Amino acid sequence: MSMLRKGGVRLAQSALVIWIALTLNFALPRLAPGDPLAYLFGPEVNTLTPAQRQQVLRELGLDRSIPEQYAGYFAGLLRGDLGRSVRFRAPVIEVLAERVPWTLLLLLPALLLQALVGMTLGALAAWRRGSARDLGLLTGMLALEAMPAFWTGMILISIFAVGLGWLPSFGAVPLAVSGGRLTLAAEIVRRMILPVATITLGTVGAVFLLTRASMLTTLGEDYVLMAQAKGLSDRRVIFGHALRNALLPVYTSLTLSLGALASGVVVVETVFSYPGLGRVIYEGVLARDYVLLQGAFLLVTLGVVGANLLADLTYPLLDPRVRSGAS
Repeated sequence: MSMLRKGGVRLAQSALVIWIALTLNFALPRLAPGDPLAYLFGPEVNTLTPAQRQQVLRELGLDRSIPEQYAGYFAGLLRGDLGRSVRFRAPVIEVLAERVPWTLLLLLPALLLQALVGMTLGALAAWRRGSARDLGLLTGMLALEAMPAFWTGMILISIFAVGLGWLPSFGAVPLAVSGGRLTLAAEIVRRMILPVATITLGTVGAVFLLTRASMLTTLGEDYVLMAQAKGLSDRRVIFGHALRNALLPVYTSLTLSLGALASGVVVVETVFSYPGLGRVIYEGVLARDYVLLQGAFLLVTLGVVGANLLADLTYPLLDPRVRSGAS
């Protein structure tokens, strides 16, 4: 199968997955038992008059049949209309556009740090398999993997915010700042440190374990043994030969971990009161704002599918064996 045809098949599969996800996203709130207005207004729904109930249903488009709502749902998506948030009294697309950049500000540094730290330590541990360094790193990474994100965040807050007073423990920007844009940027970075560290500590263990396992396989290859026989330094053998060829499964894991990061950031942003996508999902759940939740879940779904598609399309470019096998 040619690369072009294979790419077309992947795109078609991704489009099918997105359609199924969008359909489920539409169906689940509507198929749930109970009065939809009760989910939106809680006990206050009993205070609405019949005319008010009908008006609210009409504004939300819930007075139409399910097929009509489904057609209107997709028509709105094509126009970029995700509905109106009950919690924020604003279009969902505007709420998400305001929050997503803050989440990316956490996810991108965390992804970079987990890759650099996890791959480096995994390669070093595999090079000295069975040594005290290997066992110590393995134990530490397994411990980090077992710690819930909220617990890690609370520990970091108690040490660096409460105990030492070095870093702020909540928010993305200060309530008031003087000194211009440079000072504001510095304050934003200071408020990123603890959330980014929490996300990194919660995900670096998986990268470490995968890199270590892949390196253990690669270190037995003939070209690595030949490099050692030539008298090359340990650093050149590890990072110049072995690690470069062991990174393919790690790269795939990193691209696929974007979805896990996006879901895990809900807890982290809640702990640190950080105004990102995860926080808005939490607020939407508390407010029973299922229109907002639909838009947020749609965004997360597109991110996960996009990450999978990126991994599928770029993996053959990194591995000549896959590229030659596809032609």
